[in-house]
Amino acid sequence: MTRATRLTGLILSASLVLGGCKRHDDASGAKPASAAPKASALPSLSVKADTPNLLLTWIDDKGDFHVVQKPADVPPEGRKSVRIVQADKEAGTGDLVYVANLDETAPDGTYRLKTLTRAQWDELGASRRKARLEALAPSAAPPPAASVAGGSSAKSVPGTGKLVAIIYGANWCKPCHMAADYLQAHGVTVIHKDIEESEAAQAEMNQKLARAGRGGASIPVIDIMGQILVGYSASALDQAIRTAQGAKAL
Repeated sequence: MTRATRLTGLILSASLVLGGCKRHDDASGAKPASAAPKASALPSLSVKADTPNLLLTWIDDKGDFHVVQKPADVPPEGRKSVRIVQADKEAGTGDLVYVANLDETAPDGTYRLKTLTRAQWDELGASRRKARLEALAPSAAPPPAASVAGGSSAKSVPGTGKLVAIIYGANWCKPCHMAADYLQAHGVTVIHKDIEESEAAQAEMNQKLARAGRGGASIPVIDIMGQILVGYSASALDQAIRTAQGAKAL
């Protein structure tokens, strides 16, 4: 395994969350909470357009993360906020990350780097996903027709509100149906995506789990306006609904 591959794995690290239907064996624990890291903990880093061994993560307008190796490979819409990791250095792979605007350089050609916490970086993608879901949410009672999102395996069940939840699961998974019933009862529009019928749905689910640092051992996996939950828990769904409603009220 190359060092670049190992560091890419660090960027997309995952931990197992229990609850729901078991899909495969895994055994890792959730990362314990710790005090917020200080920005001074990261050393200075000099990065130019021709710096070797780079891993650059940019975010598209849907909130999806993409990794490339050269600044020139980052499209114009993703250049304002790009996470930078130098594959031969450990700095920037932990709780603090380097972020740069690739359209701005110092006189010597280096990018102007700033430091964000990992949570702040993840929130950049989550906020874009939330904005996109809000834009897609129906302004009135949604039609009963099945949604075509994610292919034929995805179908939409309308609720009475403007919140939208995507449930990644399978037809045989009882907790998946329980979660859907609970969300619909609370006015949330539910989009079902069967990961056994659609490889695209499974890949989408795995990508969201990786971004959230969550393990993919159980279903349902539920995306409530950018909040990723694993397994069925009424209390967790209540909290996610309240958080999403609060964000919409701002």
